[in-house]
Parts: sequence; structure tokens; C-alpha cells
Amino acid sequence: QVQLKESGGGSVKPGGSLKLSCATTEWPGGRTCMAWFRQLPGQEREGIATIDDYGETNYAVSVKGRFTISQDNARNTLSLQMNSLKPEDTAMYYCAAGSPPPLPPSAGMLWGPCLLDTQLYNNWGQGTQVTVSS
Repeated sequence: QVQLKESGGGSVKPGGSLKLSCATTEWPGGRTCMAWFRQLPGQEREGIATIDDYGETNYAVSVKGRFTISQDNARNTLSLQMNSLKPEDTAMYYCAAGSPPPLPPSAGMLWGPCLLDTQLYNNWGQGTQVTVSS
């Protein structure tokens, strides 16, 4: 339903900053989630940050306070501003699109928040490499 393409990766020294971008196609109606993940070879894909169609965000503890996820009004571009980068931030970074988890009727809402779970995302970009080293 949506096509994604990341850009903006590169090499940076510890403490530096990078801004990643993800170009998107038009979104269908309904609740949707967009997210950034990262992955090192031989490791599981790690959720970094999510943002829903209302602009609510969720961050992994490892990047909270350093990274900021954002989107433009039409959701044509998803961004990840990365500050105070550390060597352990080195990874292939992916943008993704999916749906929030459904909630039971007792919750009073139909959908929960966008979570840092790969199973919620069924559309992925091809990735952009970020390397943080001295």
C-alpha cells in the first residue's frame, strides 16, 4: 500500500549528528504507523522510534533523548534526526509502515499505540547505512 525509500545515511564521528529521511507514497485511510528500525549483521532488527497518523511518538530507551522521529503534514516524508551519536548506533537503518495493534472493547479505544515490534510492520524500505566511528 505504501512504498518507502530511505536516504541520508553515512559516516559520522561519535557525538555527531545525522538526519535520515524516508520518502513515502500516499497513505490509505485508517490508523497507520511509521517507524525506524536498525539492524547489525547477525542480530535482530531493533525498533528505534515510531509515529502514528496523529503525531504520537514512541522511542526505544537506547535512543530516547537523542533521536527524534517526525513526519510532514501529508506523511510524504518520514525523518529521523539523530544527535549525540555513539559507536553502538552503527547499523543499517530501515523505515517501515504498518498498523497499530488492535485493542479489546474494554480498553475504550479501537487501536493501541504504535509499538517497536517488527510484526506490526509489513512495508519496509531497503535501508541506509549509518556508521559512527572515530
